[in-house]
Amino acid sequence: MIFSKEQVAEACKTLHVGDLATATIGDMVLVAQYLEKKTGIPFIRMDQGSPSLPMNRYGMEAEIEAVKSGIGSEYPPAGGVPELKKAASRFVKAFIDIDIDPAGCIPTTGSVAASFGAFIACTQRIPGKDKVLFIDPGFPIQKSQLRILGIGWKEFDIYHHRGAAALKAKLEEELSSGDIGAIVYSNPNNPAWICLDESELEVVGTLATKYDAVVMEDLAYFCMDFRHKLGRPFQPPFVPTVARYTDNYILMLSASKIFSYAGQRIALCCISDDLYRRQYPAMAERYHDAGIFGSTLKASILYMITSGCTATTQYGYARMLELSCDGVIDFVEDIREYSRRAKRMKEIFCRHGFTVTYDWDVDEKVGDGFFFTLSYPGLTSGELVKELVCYGVSSISLSTTGSHRDGVRACTSRMRDDLYDVLEERMKQFETDHNNH
Repeated sequence: MIFSKEQVAEACKTLHVGDLATATIGDMVLVAQYLEKKTGIPFIRMDQGSPSLPMNRYGMEAEIEAVKSGIGSEYPPAGGVPELKKAASRFVKAFIDIDIDPAGCIPTTGSVAASFGAFIACTQRIPGKDKVLFIDPGFPIQKSQLRILGIGWKEFDIYHHRGAAALKAKLEEELSSGDIGAIVYSNPNNPAWICLDESELEVVGTLATKYDAVVMEDLAYFCMDFRHKLGRPFQPPFVPTVARYTDNYILMLSASKIFSYAGQRIALCCISDDLYRRQYPAMAERYHDAGIFGSTLKASILYMITSGCTATTQYGYARMLELSCDGVIDFVEDIREYSRRAKRMKEIFCRHGFTVTYDWDVDEKVGDGFFFTLSYPGLTSGELVKELVCYGVSSISLSTTGSHRDGVRACTSRMRDDLYDVLEERMKQFETDHNNH
């Protein structure tokens, strides 16, 4: 062990962290930072999915220009600056091959704000459709948002329901109650890095239309399925999406990972043209407006949360989207480093007795990217989290993501070249210690 159980317990007590088995990402970050600072021993930081690559320079330069122009003295429009809305619409066409009117491309302060607002709108539009269905495992923060809002949810682990037929049967079971207002998943998936294929997305879209549920498709890791040649503007293959199979969708596009722009807190909530224009009497009554879904979400919900997004950042995002469409920015190549890290990290872990928890995408192996999942024989999710901390490796329990499988989520973003040998040494010791038990 690198850190004794007593040292870990002291860190948890000092930081008021209850049980590491159910700790939040933020709690795990604090514990790792505390132990690093106190001992000077570096952690292998697999906890928080914060980009470690340089922020995109084109966005930064556009922001500086915007600041110098003086626009910071004025409030930005509730629906976003026209330049960003137009660029977003073009970007969606270029890389997903879907047409969305610029009016429906609304900037938000990160995808977290987009989902917060969308959860409200999707569960208030039709009386009785007031719950959210999670296709898990998923992003723990989204359930925390529902706790704040007092919105109920259902969930299922997709591991045993892969493929169109199995997924259709499970979704029919969950949706037939009639109380689901929204369906949520990320693609590629956080934490498992699985990717729903076109046949599965067709099932989701078809049933969303049948049961009138809005699909909230989180594309935070856009074009990061590095197994396929995605990311060439206006050329196939295009990013798989539920938007080909239903008009009931909201796409959430973030600048955090693909442009390493996390600190600027900028994303897009892209609403289908049909859903944007749809009128709901229940929303009109609640908000005393026309009850038009897109307008209500924009002006009566999202604006109440953040009062819009920083104007200068919107211009930076617009520039990056435009240059990506023009082929000047190759954001897929810029972030391919995460795939290389995942491959190398998985190899070390698996050589020392670990297995990849979510290892298959229907008929092909899960790719290498921003996240992956790990299990160790005989250890539950909570036990593995705690054991790894003692060996100077921080992660989060899969139990916090809605997974029914034992394991942890590992993030590649903070891995450094000088830490691979450290990881190798620690996992070698981990294997020795646990084989002796």
